[in-house]
Amino acid sequence: MFQYPKIKQAFFSILAVLLLNCLIEAQEIPDRPEKLKFSPLVYDPPSPVDYRVELPSGAVVYIYPDRERPLIDLSVNIRGGSYLDPDGKEGLASLTGYLMARGGIPSKQADELDEELDFFAARLNSSFSGLNGSVSLNLLSKDVDRGFEILRAVLAAPSFQQDKLDLRKAQIIQQLKKRNDDSSSIESRERNFLAYGDDFWFNRHTTSASIQNIRREDLLEFHHKWVNPKNFIISVSGDFDRNQMLKRLNRVFDSWPHGSQLAPEVPQQQKYGRPGVYIVDKDVNQGRVSIIMPGIRWDDPDYYAIQIMNDILGGGGFTSRITNRVRSDEGLAYSARSSFPGGAFYPIVFRAGFQSKSRTVVFATSIVIEEIKKIIEEPVEAEEILTAKKSFIDTFPNNFSSSAQVVSQFASDEMIGRFSKQPDYWDKYRDRIEAVDIAAVQRVAKKHLNFDKMIVLIVGQKQSIFDGHPDHPIDLKKLTSGGVSELPMRNPLTMQPEK
Repeated sequence: MFQYPKIKQAFFSILAVLLLNCLIEAQEIPDRPEKLKFSPLVYDPPSPVDYRVELPSGAVVYIYPDRERPLIDLSVNIRGGSYLDPDGKEGLASLTGYLMARGGIPSKQADELDEELDFFAARLNSSFSGLNGSVSLNLLSKDVDRGFEILRAVLAAPSFQQDKLDLRKAQIIQQLKKRNDDSSSIESRERNFLAYGDDFWFNRHTTSASIQNIRREDLLEFHHKWVNPKNFIISVSGDFDRNQMLKRLNRVFDSWPHGSQLAPEVPQQQKYGRPGVYIVDKDVNQGRVSIIMPGIRWDDPDYYAIQIMNDILGGGGFTSRITNRVRSDEGLAYSARSSFPGGAFYPIVFRAGFQSKSRTVVFATSIVIEEIKKIIEEPVEAEEILTAKKSFIDTFPNNFSSSAQVVSQFASDEMIGRFSKQPDYWDKYRDRIEAVDIAAVQRVAKKHLNFDKMIVLIVGQKQSIFDGHPDHPIDLKKLTSGGVSELPMRNPLTMQPEK
């Protein structure tokens, strides 16, 4: 028989304990949100050595088993790119990369291969950019054996079907005709000419003639010369056993049928342009502006201080000075910002940029220049530097948010030499950001924001830009010490200046 009095007594005893706990907890709850205290979060980044394997073929693999989903993600990064294009055949690397996965393999025509990949819901892509190539494969883990057979064929023996090559060449020539349609492509192109010089490999543009000069034999030669395991850096993650996957990769990259030549270093020669204002006359509603100065590489000792400085200046979105002045305070542009990246293989220039109505282009440009001068001449505020450092440190774990991202990041580090030069890069990253102080920000601003070498590039309606705004009569010619020069539009098919 139940003993109700005892149960009742136990119930009230428990209730009393709960009420007491609530009173204690209530006393510990602060009266304002900013008084809340949280235990510090500790995050240790993964170490590349835990994922790195060198295959007998010479390829380097970053491998991360992850059984969360029945998928496998693999990317073969290839050293080499369009900097290896022969003179007169600019576009060869790009064509080779595009057609490796789209031009058939010995056992299947291109369309048949596409159908098979669609059948088992696999994604296969290939490309070559300026600096490197990539072949990527995403598929269900149950299809890995067939998927890797196709991967081997695409990497080792692509067919480069003539009909697919002809089609792609025709598509590229049609795309070239549209080069001058968008002011952003004009601005990007001319900025690179001014920043790196006409003879820099990056400025050897594809032309109609260079595309027409390329034959199927050229693709085969480029492929046989550079696409080999000694130039491969592989990232693979997903649903697999680590040892079994390494055995599969050994089979895929073993007994390569051609070549073992290492891709040469990316050329470094650059010729920075003469300081001044350069304008390209184009009939558009808004002028597009870039302010550039010489840049740095990622391994520059000042890299961390420069990242904080740039975040405060214009890289930090709505907390940055350029954005606040140009967009929020004056309403002159929807977006205004700056970037000061560390180049992977060669220095990449500092750039501040925005779009504004033609008549306010000069006024907005003068404001950006004011902010650059200010960060050179005056120490930043303590709150600004704390906000910038917090942004870098708080978002740091995002670099490793998934298994695929972990191995992809480490493969990228291997490609640019970060693993060999600074194997502790990620371990020390936050400490190096945290060590940046106000004095360091001003020091690197004075050192690296060089007004004697400042170039201002404007693409827009020349006369309207020169006329300016009646409320802000600023002389465009006085923005720099180098005067104003007009750049001719380039012929989209030849890249030669038009008279």
